[in-house]
Amino acid sequence: MSLSAQAVGHARLHQLAQTHQLKALMTIIRDQNTPRGDFVFYSDRVIRLLVEEGLNYLPVVNKEVITPMGVPFQGVAFEGRICGVSIMRAGESMEQGLRDVCTSVRTGKVLIQRDERTAQPKLYYSKLPKDIANRWVLLLDPMLATGGSAIKCIEVLLEAGVKEERILFINLICSPEGALAMLEQFPKLQIITAEIDEGMDQQKFILPGLGDFGDRYFGTED
Repeated sequence: MSLSAQAVGHARLHQLAQTHQLKALMTIIRDQNTPRGDFVFYSDRVIRLLVEEGLNYLPVVNKEVITPMGVPFQGVAFEGRICGVSIMRAGESMEQGLRDVCTSVRTGKVLIQRDERTAQPKLYYSKLPKDIANRWVLLLDPMLATGGSAIKCIEVLLEAGVKEERILFINLICSPEGALAMLEQFPKLQIITAEIDEGMDQQKFILPGLGDFGDRYFGTED
C-alpha cells in the first residue's frame, strides 16, 4: 500500500469532505496565477472550514435550554476550554479563521526553525497561555511537509503540560510522509486537513502543493 493510501485510510487523519466547493477553493489557491488578494480570501474560507471541522472532535456534555416558545430543548455544550497555537510564521495566517469561529479565543505562538549546525528543528520562541495545560489546543500550520517543525512544537506543548489527546493539528495540505510520521510518534494526536498530497520532491517541498504559503499569504514573495 502506498504512503498516500495509508494516510488517507488512517483513523486519526481526518480530511474535509471532498466536495465540489472544497475542490474549487483548493484549485484557486493552488493556481500560481491567483492574485494575492484572491489567495488570502479563498485560503481564509478553507481555514474556517477546517476550524469548524476541528470543533467536531472536541467533547461535549448534555445541556438543556428553554426556547423562546417556552419549550425545553435537549442539546449539548462544549466541555472544557480551547486555545489556538500557531507555528510561526505561516500558522499565523490561520489565527483570524479561528477567531471568526471562536470569539475571544486565546492564542499562543511558537517559532521553530532548522538549526543550521545540526539540521534539526530548534525552538527559538514560545509564548503560550499560562493555563494551556487545562485547555484543548488547536495547533495551526497550513503546510505539513516532513513534519519536523510540527513534531517539535507538539513536544513543546507536552512539556507545557498539555495532554496529547487534547491536541488537534489543523492543516490545509499535508504530505503523507509528514502526517504518518506525526501520527506514529504521537498515538493520541488527531490531524484535520483539507487535502493529502502525493508526496515531496528531493528538496522536501510538497507536490503538487501550492508553493510557500506564508510568502503568498503575507505578500513576501520575491
